[in-house]
Amino acid sequence: MTGRNDMARKEPRTPHWREANARTGSYRAAFSLDPTRFKHPSAGWVKMFKDEFGMTDADFVRPVSQGDEPVHLEAPAAIAPEHRAAIEAIVGAQNVSDDDFSRVKYGHGKTLDENLALRDGKVTAVPDLVVHPRDKQDVAALVGYCAEHKIPVVPYGAGSGVVMGTRADRGGVTLVMATHMNKLLAINERNMTVVVQPGLIGSDFEALLNDAPRLYGTNRAFTCGYFPQSFELASVGGWIAALGTGQASTYYGDAYDLVISQEYVTPVGTIRTKDFPASATGPKVNDILKGNEGTFGVLVEATLKIFRYQPENTQRFAFMLPNWDAAVEFSREVVQGEFGMPAILRISDPEETERGLALKGFDAGLANTFLTKRGFKPWQRCLCVGTAEGEKGFAKHVASQVKRIAKDHGGMSLTGYAEKQWEHGRYSDSFLREDILDFGMIIDTLETSVTWDNLAEVYTTVREFVKSRPGTVCMTHASHFYPQGTNLYFILVLRPTDSDEYFAFRDAIIDKIVESGGSTSHHHGVGNLFAPWLETYLGRTEMDVLRALKAHFDPDGIMNPGNTLGLGSRP
Repeated sequence: MTGRNDMARKEPRTPHWREANARTGSYRAAFSLDPTRFKHPSAGWVKMFKDEFGMTDADFVRPVSQGDEPVHLEAPAAIAPEHRAAIEAIVGAQNVSDDDFSRVKYGHGKTLDENLALRDGKVTAVPDLVVHPRDKQDVAALVGYCAEHKIPVVPYGAGSGVVMGTRADRGGVTLVMATHMNKLLAINERNMTVVVQPGLIGSDFEALLNDAPRLYGTNRAFTCGYFPQSFELASVGGWIAALGTGQASTYYGDAYDLVISQEYVTPVGTIRTKDFPASATGPKVNDILKGNEGTFGVLVEATLKIFRYQPENTQRFAFMLPNWDAAVEFSREVVQGEFGMPAILRISDPEETERGLALKGFDAGLANTFLTKRGFKPWQRCLCVGTAEGEKGFAKHVASQVKRIAKDHGGMSLTGYAEKQWEHGRYSDSFLREDILDFGMIIDTLETSVTWDNLAEVYTTVREFVKSRPGTVCMTHASHFYPQGTNLYFILVLRPTDSDEYFAFRDAIIDKIVESGGSTSHHHGVGNLFAPWLETYLGRTEMDVLRALKAHFDPDGIMNPGNTLGLGSRP
C-alpha cells in the first residue's frame, strides 16, 4: 500500500497494528467486520494522522481499547422455558442459542456506536434467543408463535448495517437469515429475473450468477449489478430492508429499483407480491414493503432483476477536473445527456482528491508537478473515476460521450489506470476502520441525497460546519447519480476527546444536513441512528402514514420494536 514517492521518504517507525485474529468469544469477534481479516493504514495514512491530529510515533505503540475480553452478560435470557421449547420444536434445538456471545454478536450491527461500546464491554440491549430459521415455513411458524405470545422479533441478515437497525431493544427473538436461508432458488432467463433468499451474501450471489450456464443451465452468464462497499459482507435481504445502493447504481439502479416482487411473513399473514414489471392496480404494496427495516415483517424471498454479464465490454475512464464546480457540472451533463448512463461514476471534491493523492504518494514529485503545470492546482482539482458497461457498442459510446463532456469542462484524461486503482481497494478499505479505532481515532461516514439545485447549499453548509472543528478531515464525494440529482458522501476522520464529543458533533452535522435541504440518509437506511430526525425530514402527515402501516402489519408491535424507522420509543 506504499505509494511511489513514499518509497524515497524516510519511513516512520511502523505503528503497532494488530496482526492477531480476534479471540474466539470476545467482544472484538462480535463487532469485527471479519475477525480474521486485516487491512492496515499505509504510511500516507499515518502521515495524515500525525499532521492533522498532532500524533507521534508514541501514539501508535499502545492501543486504546481492542475489545479482547470474553463476552459476559450479567442478566440471563429472559424468556419462559415453555417458549424456548416451542421455538426449538419449530427449528430444532441446534438452531437456537442463548449463550452470551451469540446474543451479543447477533444483537449488534456495525454502527460506530456499537463498535465503541463493545470495545469497552458495554451492552445495552440483546435478544433473549438467537434463532436460525431453515426456510420460510420456519419463519411463518416462528412469527405466528411470537405474535400469539407477543414476543418481540428482530430479523437479522448478515449484521453489516451501520444505523443500529437490528438492536433488540426489548429482548425477544432474533432471526438470523444468513445461516440457512442463503440460496439462489431459481433463474428465469426469459424474464431476466432471479428468486433468492434474503440471507444470500452479495459476493456469493454474484458468483452464482456469473457461473449460471454451468450451475443452472442458462444460455448466458448474468450479474446482479449491485456492488456496495459491503459487497462481501452484506446480504441481499439487508440491501432491500435498508434501501441500499451499489457503486454501479447509476446504470443498474438502487436496491429499490432491482426488486420486482417479495414475499413477507407478517404477524397478520404472509404477503406475496406479483412479478409483473408494471401494473395499474393501485398503490403498490411491493413498494411499501421495501425499506421497512423489519418493522412490518420478515422478508423470506425476493425476485430481482438481473443483467447480462459482459465484463469484456467494460470501458474504464478517469479524469482530473479543475475544480468542484466543474466536476459537478460535468457529472450533471453526463447523466442528463440521454446517451446512456455510465455504471460507475464518482467525483471526489478537492479534499478527497488531495488526500487520495497523498495516500497514494502522488501529491509531490513529478506527478504533482505535471498536474499543476497543466492547471490542476492542489486543493482545487477534483478526481473523477468511472466505467461504462453493457453491450460493446453502447459502452464505447457512453465512454466517448463522457470523455467529450469532461474535455468541455476542462478535464484531462488519466486513462483507466486511476479507476483500476480505486477498484483495487473498494471492498477492502472498510477494514482500515479497526486499526484507526484501536488508536483512539474515529472514522465514520454520513451521506445524503441532494437535487442539482440544492447540491451547492448542502455541500457548502455541511463542510463549513465540519471544518469549523479544528483537526477534522472531511473527504467528500458523489457516487450515485440520477438525472434529477446525486448524493453527497462525507467521510469523517478525527481524534475526539471522547466518544461523547464525537456523537454530539455528529448530531450537529446531521442537523446541518437536514436544515440545508438534504435527506437524512441516501443508502444506509434509518435504523435507530437517524430515527430522531425522520419526522422532521418527512413531516407529520407522512410519518402518520408509516405509523398506520405499522399498526396494520404489526398490531401488537412485536416486529423490530424500539425506535427503528422512528416507529416507536425506547423503553
